[in-house]
Amino acid sequence: MKERGRNSRFFSDKRGQVTLFVIIAIVIVALGILIYVFYPKISSVFGGGQEQNPNEFIQNCMEDDLADKIQNVSVQGGSINPEFYILYQDEKIQYLCYTEEYYKTCVVQKPLLTKQIEKEIENAIAPKVKTCFNELKTSFEERNYEVNIIEGAVGIALMPKKVVSTFNYSVTLTKTDAKKYDSFNVVVNNNLYELVGIANSIIDWESTYGDASIALYMDLYHNLKIEKRKPDYGTSVYILTDKDTANKFQFASRSLVFPPGYGTEVV
Repeated sequence: MKERGRNSRFFSDKRGQVTLFVIIAIVIVALGILIYVFYPKISSVFGGGQEQNPNEFIQNCMEDDLADKIQNVSVQGGSINPEFYILYQDEKIQYLCYTEEYYKTCVVQKPLLTKQIEKEIENAIAPKVKTCFNELKTSFEERNYEVNIIEGAVGIALMPKKVVSTFNYSVTLTKTDAKKYDSFNVVVNNNLYELVGIANSIIDWESTYGDASIALYMDLYHNLKIEKRKPDYGTSVYILTDKDTANKFQFASRSLVFPPGYGTEVV
């Protein structure tokens, strides 16, 4: 009887092990089927999105270069390569209002400042734009896509709290079906638009009255810090800094300058 009981338990254990292995095998097969069915969706969420979204590819490729060019323009008075500037703390700062004559207010040097800054940035990023679209082509061809790219216009727009670049490139991707993209946008969060607007107002004061009150502007714009430095006789360097974002715009002006020694008494 004892022997029969041991044999019964033995076969029962064996049946339990076989059942466990069968369950494990079913689970493995089910997981394999689920992965096969849902992998494309999972891949698109975790790292595979670039293949389905060329605009994201261009955003990732362009945004650092665009941000750098915005920074360069901002600290140099609106120019990537200033030609008429004062060297201040190793930076070439463009004169936006200037006169060589004594007793006279300055003449505005860039009357369409916002448009000129947009053009400066547009020209500066042009080489990177070509590089990024070439990289996009290579990347998708490596995934067995047929890629056709037609170059188009590049535009920059300073807008409230952001800088938007638009690339009117036509990109067609074909694998089984063809998908066409006619425009690409890259956005950088930066309030250069607001800072340039305030700079234009200061320039207007400089050209009309010869000087601007920075205290008045800081009373009006509580998030703004304005500094006025005098690195050279007759020259003012205005530094506008947003306290919230640390974004900066600086420029130079020479207006209503009096001769050295003017107003001193001769004994």
